[in-house]
Amino acid sequence: MGKLWVISIASIFMLLPFLGNAFSPESPTDRRVLVLLDDSAIKSSHSIYFNSLKSRGFDLEFKLADDPKIALQRYGQYLYDALILFCPSVERFGGSIDLAAILDFVDSGRDLIIAADSSASDLIREVGIECGVDFDEDPSAMVIDHIGYAVSETEGDHTLIASDDLIKSDVILGSKRIEAPILFRGIGHSLNPANNLVLKVLSASPSAYSANPKSKLSTPPSLTGSAISLVSIVQARNNARILITGSLSMFSNKFFRSGVQKAGEKTKHEKSGNEQFLTEISKWVFHERGHLKTVNVKHHKVGETDEPALYRINDELEYSVEIYEWSGKSWDPYVANDVQVQFYMMSPYVLKTMSHNKKGLYSTSFKVPDVYGVFQFKVEYQKLGYTSLSLSKQIPVRPYRHNEYERFIPAAYPYYGAAFSMMAGFFVFSFVHLYSK
Repeated sequence: MGKLWVISIASIFMLLPFLGNAFSPESPTDRRVLVLLDDSAIKSSHSIYFNSLKSRGFDLEFKLADDPKIALQRYGQYLYDALILFCPSVERFGGSIDLAAILDFVDSGRDLIIAADSSASDLIREVGIECGVDFDEDPSAMVIDHIGYAVSETEGDHTLIASDDLIKSDVILGSKRIEAPILFRGIGHSLNPANNLVLKVLSASPSAYSANPKSKLSTPPSLTGSAISLVSIVQARNNARILITGSLSMFSNKFFRSGVQKAGEKTKHEKSGNEQFLTEISKWVFHERGHLKTVNVKHHKVGETDEPALYRINDELEYSVEIYEWSGKSWDPYVANDVQVQFYMMSPYVLKTMSHNKKGLYSTSFKVPDVYGVFQFKVEYQKLGYTSLSLSKQIPVRPYRHNEYERFIPAAYPYYGAAFSMMAGFFVFSFVHLYSK
């Protein structure tokens, strides 16, 4: 018994370093990141990208993908907040990691980056399918563009793509415009039309197609034009974020430092847009941007401050909530003009857009409908690039009690008048009938 107690205490102390920096709603930015590599050389050949993450406070742990000792969790606690898969050719992960473990990792609200290339294994393709993207089924296919390629020393190499077809979203890519095209060499993928959570961030041009660059086309390619996604993102319903790309090379130091000139254009950029693009999108993936939280949800009658246990029909009430956005270092007020609240019972009886004070406080007032039952205050907020907000608070609404109705109802005045006029007429008729000769 004593030995068991000692082992339990030792296990807790082993986990303390991990639990202390864990992902939390108060500080949502991922801090512990596991990087799985095909080859240890990737750590140096992609060092600029890794160093940019370290400079922002991330703790990176590098392991080979087939290491028999790797694990995502220990004693039921996840050891990492994010996972980077820079191991496109791995056929089987080492340790306790498999496809199901990666999906459970995402289902727990943690984040994932997947980088494939022309050597992508069936395992990596299966992970992509589960995330809502389908890599080209042809294992020898690459994205080819005879118009939108990058000018290079290798004549006729049109697999080096220079793309600038980016999603228009400041929250995903930052407010600073990416001037230089982004270099891409790898495999394309398409989005699953049944999955509305996946978005294209970087698309191929209309002239691009996916095929084997070393052989002539005998049949039309399955992926063509802007339907080819080069980089995609997913924000799951639990707000976990995923980045998927078919090019491991686009993260490399070579592509970061390389100059770029798009075919048919005179402008030559001294540096590609890869570093800015991947740095900015990693801020989104790791919740340094676009992460919202709500606090101080309140409702009460107009003129009061205490929250009642129930409302009466036709009561005037006020509803308020504070919304903040994580900037990577602190919670800043979130300012938008499209946050709405519903007063809901089977369907919305009231739908109001809330006003704000530019300090994060959103509020509105309205009259309780002339319908009694069990209602809900609901805020369902979904906006491109931001974590979704879902607030719900149940509150009953009662009718008037028998002694709360007005003594004389204004709507009934015509009926009151009709009754009294008939009584007066009957009195006059009776008087005339009795006393007239």
